[in-house]
Amino acid sequence: MRIVTIADTHGMHDKVNVPDGDVLIHAGDFCSHGTMKDLEDFCAWLGVLPHKYKIIVAGNHDRIAQENFVFVNDAIDSAGGIYLEDEQAVIKGVKFYGSPWTPSFMNWHFMADRGKGIAAKWQNIPNDTDVLITHGPPAGILDNVNGLPCGCADLTERVHQIENLGWHVFGHIHEGYGMVETIFSPVFINASVCTDRYEPINKPIWFEI
Repeated sequence: MRIVTIADTHGMHDKVNVPDGDVLIHAGDFCSHGTMKDLEDFCAWLGVLPHKYKIIVAGNHDRIAQENFVFVNDAIDSAGGIYLEDEQAVIKGVKFYGSPWTPSFMNWHFMADRGKGIAAKWQNIPNDTDVLITHGPPAGILDNVNGLPCGCADLTERVHQIENLGWHVFGHIHEGYGMVETIFSPVFINASVCTDRYEPINKPIWFEI
């Protein structure tokens, strides 16, 4: 199974050259301003992609997803996608779990306070998850902004509690784009397509299961 990952397209998805694969993962911020037009444009693009399975998670720019779950879920489903908001999907025996939450910062969307607030969100991640998709990164992993880490420590703790987790895909921190592989941890992928200047030039990252 070839899995292609992207995140943070911010309405510029048509500028991204998406490789073929069995599963496409978009780890949030598919919108620019979180409007109905953003969603319509994204779903029109999503609908013509050849991937058999397309998993979508929202991010802090995706206001419409927080305001109207049912509408966004139906729109993505009509485009051939699978919208995950604190939910699991099983594809050919592989268990994917997606969550949009990030630690509170300014007046964005899908925000929860660090500590008990956001830790409660991560407790919903099933212990049998194979591929975890969150919008934001765990603390200390591909999460630096101007040299300072800003990921979620509670997410890091939860990730290390899931014994057989193989991959953790996220975005949100554009500067952290890349992949980290270690022996005793999941493979971490920051799939941000946009740079810190919102230029959609980072290439999608793919892996095989």
